[in-house]
Amino acid sequence: MKVMLLRDVHRLGQAGDVKKVADGYGRNYLIPQGLAVLATPGMLKQTDRIREKASRERARLNKEFGAVAEQLTGLELTFAVKTGETGKLYGSVTNAMIAEAIEKTTGVKIEHRQVDSQPIKMLGVYSASVRFTIDLVPEVTVVVHREGEPPETAYVLEEEAVVEAEVVGEFADLRAKLEAEEAEVEAQAEQTESAADEQVTEGTQEATADEA
Repeated sequence: MKVMLLRDVHRLGQAGDVKKVADGYGRNYLIPQGLAVLATPGMLKQTDRIREKASRERARLNKEFGAVAEQLTGLELTFAVKTGETGKLYGSVTNAMIAEAIEKTTGVKIEHRQVDSQPIKMLGVYSASVRFTIDLVPEVTVVVHREGEPPETAYVLEEEAVVEAEVVGEFADLRAKLEAEEAEVEAQAEQTESAADEQVTEGTQEATADEA
């Protein structure tokens, strides 16, 4: 179904945009939440008015939350958690937990719906975005470390993960290079064999012609 956005929607578009969305997403979320309407000819005539109104509202919110966004940018939140030997959490660090930690650390109240992060289920260092407006999306750092150990251990794990990823990447590149070389050798061998077959065929034809 096609809808026209009445408000900015994260990862979808700005107010006034016409988007094709899944029927369920449109009927069950966008339209009931007042975020969009069906893109009828009558509504499309109001596009400029809707965009102008949204632009004024966006500017107001950017001004209102600009200082708060600066306060959150680069903020580090630490979570001491219980884990298994592999580093997998008994549970997960959720958006609601991140929002609560932001309020506890800075006094800024954030709705969990404003936090953009997948549930964290492993030890490590992660980034989470906080959406104030479509233009104002500061990022905070989420440090998840094992209970009883200092937060710095999470950074060590992160560095090890990066090194491991680089090694895996180098191995994959080397393997691809070797496979390409093998394919080239096989292709050359096939060409050589084909050329030899042609020579044999030509020789046979010449011999037959001489006998005739």
